[in-house]
Amino acid sequence: MTILYYICKVEKIKLEILDLSPSQVQAGSFTLILSEEHGNRRLPIIIGMFEAQAIAIEMENITPTRPLTHDLFKSFSKSFDFMVEEIQISDISEGVFYSKIVCTDGIRQKNIDARPSDAIAIALRFNAPLYTTDYVLKEAGISTDDVKASDEEPEEPKIVNVKSKQDLVNYGLDELKKMLEEALASEEYEKAAKIRDEIDRRN
Repeated sequence: MTILYYICKVEKIKLEILDLSPSQVQAGSFTLILSEEHGNRRLPIIIGMFEAQAIAIEMENITPTRPLTHDLFKSFSKSFDFMVEEIQISDISEGVFYSKIVCTDGIRQKNIDARPSDAIAIALRFNAPLYTTDYVLKEAGISTDDVKASDEEPEEPKIVNVKSKQDLVNYGLDELKKMLEEALASEEYEKAAKIRDEIDRRN
């Protein structure tokens, strides 16, 4: 049982950047949405403004007038003939994501601990692939499969401003499932993650 759990936890699943937008629930932060390459699960991660800027600049192929911290990391690594092979979002504990930057000089391989936001900003600069595990996706990912299609007549959607988990405690389970379905349909993955957590807490 332990061996099976370990294999499931370390199995790599490739991710792609789906979206980067201002956070709806945390002022001054951004929501980075990652999606599995061959599947419909999404992984929302809240990141800071600086890291969001570093990711957006590279995604848009913008060259800053002076190198940012992540550009400096790239120059430093290349000066010592180290390249980034891949990035791994390797674990999650109490809502905190953990990641590794896997580097090599062609002979040795080193794993460097990093925040996912910094690791992803660096991955973009090296054109390195991004991976996570099935365990992380099961713990923090969201999917349209989380909600089964309802046979009932569609109702007028409710507008719910979800700022914290406390905002959800007064809703019934059926209402939460409908809200989750609506959030997924409108690709509001950060809101959907909070609703999903409240549903899981009650089950």
